Amino acid sequence: MSEDTTVAHARRPGGRDAKRAARLARRSVSVPYITRKIPYYEVLDEEGLALIERNAETILHEIGVEFRDDPEALQIWRSAGADVQGQRVRFARGMCRQLIQASAPREFVQHARNPEHDVHIGGRCTVFAPAYGSPFVRSLDHGRRYGTIEDFRNFVRLAYLSPWLHHSGGTVCEPVDLPVNKRHLDMVYSHIRYSDKPFMGSVTAPERAADTVELAKIAFGDRYLDPVSGKPNTVILSLINANSPLTFDGTMLGAAKVYARNNQACLITPFILAGAMAPVTVAGVTAQTLAEAMAGMAFVQLVNPGTPVVLGSFASSLSMQSGAPTFGTPEPALVLYSMAALARRLGVPFRSGGGLCASKIADAQAAYESANTMLPTCLAGVNFVLHTAGWLEGGLAMGYEKFVMDADQAGMMHTLLAGIDLSENGQALEAIREVGPGKHFLGCSHTQANFENAFYRSPIADNNSYEQWESEGGRDLAQRANAVWKKMLAEYEAPSIDPAVDEALNDYIARRKAAFPDSNI
Repeated sequence: MSEDTTVAHARRPGGRDAKRAARLARRSVSVPYITRKIPYYEVLDEEGLALIERNAETILHEIGVEFRDDPEALQIWRSAGADVQGQRVRFARGMCRQLIQASAPREFVQHARNPEHDVHIGGRCTVFAPAYGSPFVRSLDHGRRYGTIEDFRNFVRLAYLSPWLHHSGGTVCEPVDLPVNKRHLDMVYSHIRYSDKPFMGSVTAPERAADTVELAKIAFGDRYLDPVSGKPNTVILSLINANSPLTFDGTMLGAAKVYARNNQACLITPFILAGAMAPVTVAGVTAQTLAEAMAGMAFVQLVNPGTPVVLGSFASSLSMQSGAPTFGTPEPALVLYSMAALARRLGVPFRSGGGLCASKIADAQAAYESANTMLPTCLAGVNFVLHTAGWLEGGLAMGYEKFVMDADQAGMMHTLLAGIDLSENGQALEAIREVGPGKHFLGCSHTQANFENAFYRSPIADNNSYEQWESEGGRDLAQRANAVWKKMLAEYEAPSIDPAVDEALNDYIARRKAAFPDSNI
């Protein structure tokens, strides 16, 4: 059963904030990616950062990284002068860093189907994208269940509609109602058809990465190639995970090669649960993360120098009692702060953070843990924030209500990162002169001119009196978010697309699906 079955029966939220939410819900509002105007928060000084970098070089030189099930990758490293023994590759000190700094761009543009939604990744910019990879979805109406392609489309629509999310994301949920060997085609098509924001490509097999590239060529048409350089524009971002500790497998390497050879960005991310896939200490996790990420990014530069890469860090703590991953704890935040500074020193964009939690539902635990991840994300200076909205249950579930709640928090982060307005209007001296001592500012001209945009106004938080809240149904935040996502989907209007392009996309998909046997493998 898809969530669309409940949309027609959506309860309309009341009040001024709900009307504002309705205005935003009809179609995507173009709020640009964030350019931060506040300083970075750092937890390590020069000596500490240099120590972590030396330890990462020691790991690469003495222990090395395995590049499994890909003879071509081993030959690429051998030709570059690395020490290749079996599948283990060891690197001279500084080798990976030099390869990255020689050709990887410090920042780049990922182009969207709608140029108004292009995003700048790197520098002082922050881009928010939805959560990624969940096999389950959750809503108040139907609880927890396996995701479907209609759920996938719904989350693409919600990300498109949200003014605070700049990116459509990738595997926003796993559509398990479709065959594994074909579902990537429907997923990529959904990003192209139901949104015009930038998106992520399939990485579960090299041929699926190749399909993503071909669909992007059709969708972007003449805009796919840069007319000056003749090279492909970067229109796809792909998540290439290290199989920590210190391993890249053939699937990830194959996908990385496809994207690199087509100048499409590779987000190289060690996926680490500290205590299981890395040491239990912050310094140990940080050094291993840096080593794995540098090996992956250097490999991409060898495949095609100049390909955009993003240094990713996904580090979670682990319950030493149960072995379950935990989120929102202090240690991963310290890793995040440290890795952000190390990425800036290396000279590449950085990905981390998001609205991460272990809670099964959108409750207080989910809110606290997500906030304890999201705030360090923004203070540290993360450039690409995957898992901004929807994450539940350690990533196993994508929540409809949680998505709306997280997107609201992302809106608040826009205001925080914009810093303090020091313009003449921001200083407000005329208002203070007008009001003087012992009066109030409610009716002064400055307040009247600024009241609509003076403060961030949440479309789902309730700040009314107890009596008004009770008269409107006494709903909690999750119940209000439930009404909002239903209304958004009920009023959704798809972005325009050239009918000839849409026909070509569907023709390619039909031909590719026909090439596979009718099986679910």
